[in-house]
Amino acid sequence: MTIRINPYVVPDLLAAIALDQQQQNTAIQQISTGKSVNSLSDNPAAATDVVFNHIQASQNSQYLLNITDLTPQLQTGEAAVNSAVTALTQAISLGIEGANGTLSAANQQQVATQVIGIRDQILSLANQTYQGNYVFAGTATSTLPFVLNSALPGGVQYNGNSGVDSLDIAQGSTIAINVPGSQIFTNSAGNVIGSLNGLITALQTNTGISAAVTTVQQAFSHLNSQSVFYGNALTQLNSTQNYLSNSNLQLASQENSLIGVDLATAATNLSQSTLAVNAVLAATNQILSTLNLLSYLK
Repeated sequence: MTIRINPYVVPDLLAAIALDQQQQNTAIQQISTGKSVNSLSDNPAAATDVVFNHIQASQNSQYLLNITDLTPQLQTGEAAVNSAVTALTQAISLGIEGANGTLSAANQQQVATQVIGIRDQILSLANQTYQGNYVFAGTATSTLPFVLNSALPGGVQYNGNSGVDSLDIAQGSTIAINVPGSQIFTNSAGNVIGSLNGLITALQTNTGISAAVTTVQQAFSHLNSQSVFYGNALTQLNSTQNYLSNSNLQLASQENSLIGVDLATAATNLSQSTLAVNAVLAATNQILSTLNLLSYLK
């Protein structure tokens, strides 16, 4: 009986080795990256979904960065306005004290001096800066917004503008990031600095103090209403920040579902493919040795 050995078995063996090595390399790559999809060809649909997932996560991250940058600026504005409200409360108390008619002339002047101090404190708050920019100058953030000017009605001059900047904090959601100082501190509905100047004059001259106190009280009500902007804006930022953070967590979970690898399965595949490679190599070596022997026997 004649034994025939297929002389063309080598290409088949090489193809088997290549296939097993490819499976081995795939398992190694999956274990090292933690991903089942490492190129578009692995799973085109999943890879496409991951691209869109990354785009959304990148947008969310930019919005979160906007919120992080904006929050301390709004907190600075809120703190300044709240401090001004507190100071104005003290001015009203001093004005009421000066209007009761029981103070001596010297004491009256002392009260006026205290109100001057409060006026200067609020003027400083109205010129508050954040990172070198004036918070209450509208969009003219490099311009000192408020200066005293006795030649003007109210005795104060506003050098800022009425511009309002805005910032995207989520897809389809934009927030105003400032309120012009003229709206807060020198509004005709309640001129904070002007009313204090009027109270100072009334105390110094001992005339019209009660009317001046009423004007300061009106300014106090207006200033209180302006502080609402900052509280609402900060609440909106916090809510949006939580939403975006949760969205990114969901996107990360979706990505893991799309391309995450089961490490136990990948380890099993690596073990099996390694055994298969070794087995085919051993078989190839044996077959090639047999072919060489037969060739020698001829």
